Amino acid sequence: MMNYYNPYYKVKNILLLLLLLPNFLVCAQGYRPQFSTAGFYQTDSSVRKAINFNIGWRFIKKNIDGAEKMNFNDSDWEIVNLPHGLELLPLCASGGMNYQGIAWYRKRFVLNSFDKRKKIMIHFEGIMGKSKIWVNGKLVKKHFGGYFPIHIDVTDYIHFGKENIIAVMADNSNDDSYPPGKPQEKLDFTYFGGMYRDAWLIMHNDLYISNSLAVDKVAGGGVFVHYDNLSEKSVDILIDIDIENEGKKRKVDCILDLFYLDMKKGGVDKKNIEISTKSSSQISFKITIDDPKLWYPDSPHLYDLFISIKDQNGKILDAFRKRIGIRSIEMKGQNGLILNGKPFKQKLIGGNRHQDFAHIGNALPNNLHYRDALKLRRAGMRVIRSAHYVQDPAFMDACDELGLFVIATIPGWQFWNKKDSIFEKRMLSDVRNLVRLERNRPSILLWEVVPNETHYPDDFALKSTKATKEEYPYQGNYTACDARAHRSKAQKYFDVLYSNDIDSNFKEKSIFKREWGDFVDNWVDHNSVSRVAKQWGELPQIKQAMHYFKEEWVDNGVEQDWPSLTKIYKASSSLIGATMWHPFDHQRGYHPDPFWGGIMDAYRQPKFSYYLLKSLMPSLGLENVPNVDAEPFVFIAHLMTPFSPEDVVVFTNCDEVRLYAYDKEIGTMKSTSSASPVPRIPVVFKNIYRYVDARNKNKKDYGKINQKYNKNATLRAEGIIKGEVVAEHVRWPVGRKHRIMLKVDHSGVDPLADGSDITPVVAYLVDAGGAVKD
Repeated sequence: MMNYYNPYYKVKNILLLLLLLPNFLVCAQGYRPQFSTAGFYQTDSSVRKAINFNIGWRFIKKNIDGAEKMNFNDSDWEIVNLPHGLELLPLCASGGMNYQGIAWYRKRFVLNSFDKRKKIMIHFEGIMGKSKIWVNGKLVKKHFGGYFPIHIDVTDYIHFGKENIIAVMADNSNDDSYPPGKPQEKLDFTYFGGMYRDAWLIMHNDLYISNSLAVDKVAGGGVFVHYDNLSEKSVDILIDIDIENEGKKRKVDCILDLFYLDMKKGGVDKKNIEISTKSSSQISFKITIDDPKLWYPDSPHLYDLFISIKDQNGKILDAFRKRIGIRSIEMKGQNGLILNGKPFKQKLIGGNRHQDFAHIGNALPNNLHYRDALKLRRAGMRVIRSAHYVQDPAFMDACDELGLFVIATIPGWQFWNKKDSIFEKRMLSDVRNLVRLERNRPSILLWEVVPNETHYPDDFALKSTKATKEEYPYQGNYTACDARAHRSKAQKYFDVLYSNDIDSNFKEKSIFKREWGDFVDNWVDHNSVSRVAKQWGELPQIKQAMHYFKEEWVDNGVEQDWPSLTKIYKASSSLIGATMWHPFDHQRGYHPDPFWGGIMDAYRQPKFSYYLLKSLMPSLGLENVPNVDAEPFVFIAHLMTPFSPEDVVVFTNCDEVRLYAYDKEIGTMKSTSSASPVPRIPVVFKNIYRYVDARNKNKKDYGKINQKYNKNATLRAEGIIKGEVVAEHVRWPVGRKHRIMLKVDHSGVDPLADGSDITPVVAYLVDAGGAVKD
């Protein structure tokens, strides 16, 4: 068990390795998400295997001469499992506390002699920085960049029937020759390091469906799915499949089967081709289905596309499954987003997402990635900007499933290398690889193919958008960049512009707000009403939430405002939506303090502002979004302490709130207002609370240690929909510490005993009634 004590928190957080606590965590019975492996989902067929390669690596956090050699003695190295982020860090790990430099990993494995007939691929989802990989002492790959997968054919280097050794040198040192390029000490996030994502050993026959990142084919490689003639009545599904043949010349059948998730067959197609030895062939299919289940954020229907290749005797040579969602997207300038042929009139409200988690940095296992997406969706969000790099495939799988649109971004932040042309070359490679990696996902809304907030050359903008259109030469491909011309004047090359305006100044282009909410005094001190550590308590959290709702003021007689929910919802239909900066607290390189502007802290525990965002999520109409927990709720943002404010703020997704103070009804207020464009507003009951009243009401049972709470000294809110009470929340002055309460924060997701999974456990100090002692 790994126990992390945070002296700044009254709530202690414990990360538990699930393998060590199977009995304790049996309460977490729930949902088990599906995750892709190296770009595909496995089938029951044994012809293509994805073997978990995460377990049993030897590791050392320094440079060692000769560590790539087979006879190197690594017996005194630490044994670790992936994902692995080099080290465990304190909660506040900003300002360069993490290690930067070379680290080594080594792993021993044996493949049976029978496996000689197979192709052997090793797939790393992410190794931070630049890396070198050796198999049995032979250098097989050099890689630059920490966010894209590395797919390597190692067949010719394997000793079948004997021990094999793979050695990886991972170097997260500053290096301006590849994106992002900026030194960590000048960066608004943290690189962390290590082999921080999953690794897979892939085995398949010598005739196989290729990997889109490995073959380097424009708009090709692997599987490419897109749609035409889409309507609620029917749709044409167009599928290109790239097949590699490294064996003998042969005739094969390529067979497609399409199923809806309830296994109802949706379509089937079959083609016969002849492929010469040492060659490849692309096969194109068109499947037309009637009454398609279309993908929407609030009904993210997914289909299973089974692809199999058989020889003339019916023997399966390769097979795997893809999950696809059928949808069309159009950006119509002043008319905004057209989704599946219809105007999408709601604002897409969401957030940016850095992937780092308290203590473990970027090294999140798949279930934590899924829980991140689920927590964001439960907070009422419908869109995520993957700032400022490619996200883990488990997170992207979750976005497809949960109805979260994604703005896919290349790595980059406020940096351009003017001195070395290799930087631009590698960034253009990232552009192409981004599209190849994510092109089949229904969740993709926009492609951000220029580095964030960077003075890049205008000709790079042209090159990057041209590369994007080449890689995705079909309808539905939209690129985005900043509308402001102080960094670049290349707006004409992009389809959607990032803007703070409420109306697009480019009549033919829709706009999007890429970062809303953050409101600092300057970029040195970083004081801000929006940046609030949870441990600062009640008043700062209320102020943060109300800032995110509305920030307006008058300066020299002129009305001013800041991007907030109010300003976003006030905007015209040309503004598609906005992503806040930033839903989670996270570490930074260039500042000693973490970013504290999240609606959740680094452990993903909610602040008051979480419930402001959650109030935007309707309690009905989300039945097709798994685990989203779209229930009516009411939340009293008030702790009844001696220092609490007189006003009582309540967040809810109900129509009305009825408040009781000290068991007497105060009144009922609506959660909507004609004066606000926001669908749900904070409900504020004025001048309700005085500490002396709570003290006097609570004094009746003074001195009873096990007193749960005094009903006469409570605040109670009822959430009302159509005249019926559907939710309730009760607060009381928290008494003396009575016990520790443990909560397994699994979010309804089953733990997985695979040697990698982590589930947070939160320990609360509570009084006799169960109220948290802050």
